[in-house]
Amino acid sequence: MAQSWTPQSWADKPIRQVPTYPDQAALGRVLTQLKSHPPLVFAGEARSLMASLGQVAEGKAFLLQGGDCAESFAEFHPDNIRDTFRVLLQMAVVLTFAAGVPVVKVGRIAGQFAKPRSDDNETINGVTLPSYRGDNINGGEFTPEARIPDPQRLLQANAQSAATLNLLRAFAQGGYADLHNVHRWMLGFIAGSPAGEQYKELAQRISETLEFMDAIGINSTSVPQLRGTDFYTSHEALHLDYETAMTRVDSTTGDWYDTSAHMLWIGDRTRQPDGAHIEYMRGIKNPIGLKCGPSLDPEELVRLIDTLNPQNIPGRLTLIARFGADKVADKLPPLIRAVKREGKKVVWSSDPMHGNTIKLQSGYKTRPVDRVLEEVRTFFAVHRAEGTHAGGVHFEMTGQDVTECLGGAQGLKEVDLQARYQTACDPRLNASQALELAFLLAQGIRDERIKDANLAASA
Repeated sequence: MAQSWTPQSWADKPIRQVPTYPDQAALGRVLTQLKSHPPLVFAGEARSLMASLGQVAEGKAFLLQGGDCAESFAEFHPDNIRDTFRVLLQMAVVLTFAAGVPVVKVGRIAGQFAKPRSDDNETINGVTLPSYRGDNINGGEFTPEARIPDPQRLLQANAQSAATLNLLRAFAQGGYADLHNVHRWMLGFIAGSPAGEQYKELAQRISETLEFMDAIGINSTSVPQLRGTDFYTSHEALHLDYETAMTRVDSTTGDWYDTSAHMLWIGDRTRQPDGAHIEYMRGIKNPIGLKCGPSLDPEELVRLIDTLNPQNIPGRLTLIARFGADKVADKLPPLIRAVKREGKKVVWSSDPMHGNTIKLQSGYKTRPVDRVLEEVRTFFAVHRAEGTHAGGVHFEMTGQDVTECLGGAQGLKEVDLQARYQTACDPRLNASQALELAFLLAQGIRDERIKDANLAASA
């Protein structure tokens, strides 16, 4: 029988990637205050997301998850929130048309602050300080004062998340997300993109579809659903004290939900089977994700699935593959086969960002767009070969015109990185690069649909 669970039962387990607060009493006061704050999301919303992810697990929908590597206090602005939301909507429309199924939209937003680090300390010019762990923990400035974990930052992060969610709900349901608006934005992108010509055919098909819908009376006036969209939030559940403070009992079911986001995930560095993060996540009823990296053993993955989703509920668990373009073809198939052998119902999603980070001699961390695309393509090819469903993609991206990832139609080179390298942690795709990837993915998905249709017709 599984050990009984409480929101605090993780405290007896080994834990990694936690900050050391010099003033524990101050941390306790902040956590007590957070426990009295209203929930950021509601249990019913989390259940709706799980139902949609259940459709993804069955191959009847597609998951698009994207947003900031790490949200920051300095970049908090309604225009930045709007622009990231807008790019995700554009990507979703392209992928919806190509895949012929609904796209479930989940942002890395309204809570994605804390970041795991490879080392507890950072050394620059002979000076060693604690690593920057995200704006809800400490500051990015390389000073002793900034790097001290400050519990007051948790309150600021919570307030920023609440304001972000409020704006996202207004955008999603207030007419901004109207399908015709999204398509107009997309046409503007194509007109301004150096590679716009190769996307025109797909965009023209979408235009013709919308014109046909208008002609037969299907528009945002007659069908209100075309004026809005469902949009969900997610972040890595890294800071367990914060997540526990936001964990509440749902009054309608009696179940525990983490009300800091609709979906939470476990990172590749904190997925120890006997660890605190697995213990916490097994008890909440939100849909959850699990990052799967090169070091994950297939049998350990099965054990983790048994712990996190013992009832085998479709949509409960998303496996987020993050290997690197050079490892995914070798490391992913054994995991897929183990999961398939055991009959586990999961969503498979590709995170092509984290395994493709490189550090240049100039000191910049970056990600080549061609490697990102190669990993996604290989992810889809592996699933096709294994007879399983490639359910989604997971990008670190922004709606801003940053210069953090190499390549793309803009042809960003190493010398260009310094122009607008603004990330709080890891490099992100800019708006143009993210949309380019959506179009390229869409073309691949559409080609596969045509092949499948031809095979079915000739059978």
